[in-house]
Amino acid sequence: MDNQCFLQLYLNYSWQDVASFSLFDPPSRGWQAKNYIAYTTSHAINHLEKRDAHAIAWNLPVTLDATQSEQWPGFVMDLLPQGYGRQELLRQLALSPNAGQGADWSLLLAGASNPIGNCRIREAHEWLQSKRTSEPQGFTQEAIATRGESFTEHLAQHGLFIAGSSGVQGEWPKLLLTQDASGLFYLDHQLPDEQAVAHWLVKFSRGDHPVLNNILKLESVWMELAQILGLHVHESLMLDQRALFIKRFDRECIASEKSIVARYAQESLYSLCERSGFGARLSHNEVCEKLAVACTEPLETIIEYLKRDIANVALGNTDNHGRNTAITRKEDGWVGLTPLFDFAPMVLHSDGIARTTRWDADDLGLPNWQSVVAQVTEVTGLSAVPIVQALQSMAEPMSQLPSEMKRLSVDDEIITRFRQRCESIANQLEALTHG
Repeated sequence: MDNQCFLQLYLNYSWQDVASFSLFDPPSRGWQAKNYIAYTTSHAINHLEKRDAHAIAWNLPVTLDATQSEQWPGFVMDLLPQGYGRQELLRQLALSPNAGQGADWSLLLAGASNPIGNCRIREAHEWLQSKRTSEPQGFTQEAIATRGESFTEHLAQHGLFIAGSSGVQGEWPKLLLTQDASGLFYLDHQLPDEQAVAHWLVKFSRGDHPVLNNILKLESVWMELAQILGLHVHESLMLDQRALFIKRFDRECIASEKSIVARYAQESLYSLCERSGFGARLSHNEVCEKLAVACTEPLETIIEYLKRDIANVALGNTDNHGRNTAITRKEDGWVGLTPLFDFAPMVLHSDGIARTTRWDADDLGLPNWQSVVAQVTEVTGLSAVPIVQALQSMAEPMSQLPSEMKRLSVDDEIITRFRQRCESIANQLEALTHG
């Protein structure tokens, strides 16, 4: 097996070779293999020192020098299929469903063909193209929503290759779908850009998991609650029977004589904070310090990040690991948080998912928000005054969340579970001082 692959970025509306990724160690070591990355000379000369969309990662600015790493960099881990997408691809590659890191290289070279963001592996794209044995087939929203999780099986039975549209990380079955002007949905990798009018991530219910299905049902409601709290939300989510339709924000169809698709760089907090592997831990303090340096508008970004953590605590989104928040990097140099995603009451999960990203101090379940403000100003150097003012503005809508849940037809049992937490946090926020 070749120990080298090539990274492509989507820039100025086209895919371009920009760097090579090479292993020093055998591929069997997977993500723990020593490696180096080298930008192409032409790309380096044209975009030297840039960290925006022209770079493969914020921590890997464009340079003429090669960069060595002891493990795969975080942005490569973002490209590696995990969860349901990993299992689907293992089946396609005729590998054991229990294959560990020894399968990582094979999965990368096949699964990083059509990822979220603007970065892909050239060899993965070529592999996917070799599997295109059928004409693109469109499906109505009704057909997708009715079948739910069995829709992926339906596609496979009809000879449609889904691995190129299932490389999304997470526990629920997901597909990346693209919609054309007639309203039909296609596997994302099958529909040419010039025919696209919208791009979707679709999560499917799990027929044998009532708890997971309830969480999926509530995710669209929780996003409405996030909007009420003033968080940066892209669009409302659309729950249709057994499928949740989520409009993608890493793609944009730009109107012209024929559709032009913009693809925006997306990078997880794990990558931004230079974490690799699995089970990595971050602290909010570390994240805030990094965001304040990396983002174009530090104050606005930190306020948004704090609001999201407050919302996570209030509404039980305990699954706050470093891949459930990301930054976007634009070609014009702008860097900031993406809109909110994967915001759901994961505290209801029967596995008891713990809140993994915490504050360094005063965070034993329910953070002390006055202490949090002090910690943030210490690591970022930002003034506490605008931060406190922004957080105090959340107090009133926070206190109204139980009523909003009722309006949105949330079960009384669920409302009761979150009522006291919302009221407690609202009181804390109202009492904040910036002295």
